[in-house]
Amino acid sequence: MKITILDGNALNPGDLSWKPLEAFGKLTIYPRTSPEETAERIADSEIILLNKVNITEEILSKCPSLKYIGVQATGYNVIDLDACKRHGVTVTNVPSYSTAGVAQMVFAYISHFASQVALHSSSVFNGDWIKSPDFCYWKTPLIELEGKTLGIFGYGHIGQRVSAIGKAYGLRVIVNTRTPNKDIEFPVDFETLLKESDFLSLHAPLTDKTFNIINKDSLAKMKKNAILINTARGALVNENDVSNALINRELGAYACDVVSQEPMSAANPLLKAPNCLITPHIAWAATETRQRLLNIVIENIRCYLSGKPQNVVSL
Repeated sequence: MKITILDGNALNPGDLSWKPLEAFGKLTIYPRTSPEETAERIADSEIILLNKVNITEEILSKCPSLKYIGVQATGYNVIDLDACKRHGVTVTNVPSYSTAGVAQMVFAYISHFASQVALHSSSVFNGDWIKSPDFCYWKTPLIELEGKTLGIFGYGHIGQRVSAIGKAYGLRVIVNTRTPNKDIEFPVDFETLLKESDFLSLHAPLTDKTFNIINKDSLAKMKKNAILINTARGALVNENDVSNALINRELGAYACDVVSQEPMSAANPLLKAPNCLITPHIAWAATETRQRLLNIVIENIRCYLSGKPQNVVSL
């Protein structure tokens, strides 16, 4: 059996081991694969693994040996599932592996804006404390989280973990979700979520209904000093509207680990916005998180080969 990994560098740039996969067949690993290279590289493969490589009807028609696609991520929008069904190809993903890492990133952002650790450490190393006439000083207003309102849009595994951490900080947590949940203490409609949140964290999937749901109109309903956080999907927000809101001081700050086009475009308006934190899609990148992902990828293949596939998305 031939197994091909098309963009292995995303999950494993060299610090993890692919060796367990060798038990299933002959393994070929490519760090990256362009659209023009895809069909040729997997033409005689029965199993392929990928993260962001597109698999289309055209590619599938050139790969008659292909039986299984393992997406090394939760999202699988890069796969034409209807085409896979027509060609009898099973597709699996890896749900919920990054819950801890993404929730951790949300509070890295919140802590950044609340305590301004980097700003003040840099100030100290620049000599400001040595020259200070007082035993302490601060360069910007600091925020105590106790009693502030954390809004959560979307209440899956990650939203629930963010809620739990928020409550531990003493935050009042309000939630807007399409799926009723009896464990939500303060469920609210979307407009209330916008109006009452001091911090608003996005955790909804990207759909036709959520595309650009944060836009000029919704931003106008938020507090002028509110902090918006996006670790879900870049296109949940209209980046031009968010940039303008920051420039015009109609939004306190924006932090994101995702943008509408990845890798990021040099023309992205957020690059010119003040009070904006951008990280390069790293919330899932902790060694422990990626190892968990790889373990599930391996188990997905094992289950498929045993005739009891798990995490199938091509039903």
